[in-house]
Amino acid sequence: MSFRFKQFFINDDKCAMKVGTDGVLLGAWCPIGFRSQESGVRILDVGTGSGLVARMLMQRDHDAEIEGIDIDKAAVEQACENGVNASCSSLQNWQGGPYDLIVSNPPFFQNSLKNPDAGRMTARHTDTLSYEDLIAHSARLLTQNGRLALILPAEAEVEIKEIAAAHRLFLTHLTRVYSKESKPARRVLLCFAKSSISNLPSPIISSLVLENEIGGRSAAYQELCEEFYL
Repeated sequence: MSFRFKQFFINDDKCAMKVGTDGVLLGAWCPIGFRSQESGVRILDVGTGSGLVARMLMQRDHDAEIEGIDIDKAAVEQACENGVNASCSSLQNWQGGPYDLIVSNPPFFQNSLKNPDAGRMTARHTDTLSYEDLIAHSARLLTQNGRLALILPAEAEVEIKEIAAAHRLFLTHLTRVYSKESKPARRVLLCFAKSSISNLPSPIISSLVLENEIGGRSAAYQELCEEFYL
């Protein structure tokens, strides 16, 4: 299937996990512009899938050097077709970098029933990339003042902040995402910095409601994604 955004197309017919709101939110929300060199930001998209988040970041920073990795060969092929410099590798084995920014819409489900579709199961479950491995290897690959931006289930917020702190990654931005105002938070967007905690201000904490009163996109959601959605 092909998805048309304002400045690019994304095909996802070869990918186990399709283009969805989570990827769009991460690509539009994550802070960028952190660099260790004048030539431009170096960014790694972990679990790039179709390359959606990478393409969004390419649009946001034309000078950025962006790479994607995924353990699914078909997804890597698709990401390359979609214009992303992608390689088939796990984060644990990746030796690139260092990076100014690492982004990931990682596997979510740790204790739920497994999907019979092997590719979709790998994309959705943390068996191949635990939260501990995600944080530890991201910290390994970041520059001295690099950032890590993630989108996760809301219930993972406390756990991921504790793991990040253990690896000296400190929270700079947090947005709790609600489908509707009347419902509990569904997702959480987090950005961590690899830096001395004494050098960082208090984290910026906010909320985002996706739907308005009549079930359409909220004004805040439209504003966040206006450079991408048609």
